[in-house]
Amino acid sequence: MANKVISPSVDTTKRSELDLRAGDSVRVWQKIKEKDKFRLQAFEGLVLARKHGTQAGATFTVRKVVDGVGVERIFPLYSPSIDKVELIKRSKVRRAKLYFIREKAAKEIRHQMRRTMDAPDPVVEAEAAPVEAKAEEAKKEETK
Repeated sequence: MANKVISPSVDTTKRSELDLRAGDSVRVWQKIKEKDKFRLQAFEGLVLARKHGTQAGATFTVRKVVDGVGVERIFPLYSPSIDKVELIKRSKVRRAKLYFIREKAAKEIRHQMRRTMDAPDPVVEAEAAPVEAKAEEAKKEETK
């Protein structure tokens, strides 16, 4: 008894020629099934890692930041649910895996939060100045 392929075939030569590398910015179009229809959803981000070369189980990890929260997805390279992969930008990196980007991004967000917490709000200062002046005038009147 022969095995039957249920999912639609994927052009493996085209996918293996993609030449995705760590540091590339990509847009991955994924097919999503809703009831009886399929729609395409894009996931755009930075490729952190590429694993298993061009083998059948090859994967690549894509990271993006949404509302200050890092989101990572691991896509199988030859998955039939992936419609297409667009290469947006190619960057020169000196590592094969860019996992350190996770800590760098978190550290940067912590610094930004610290800056917003330390810096006084200029609107609040402008509103507080007249109130303080009125309070000083009231104290002067009481002492007279």
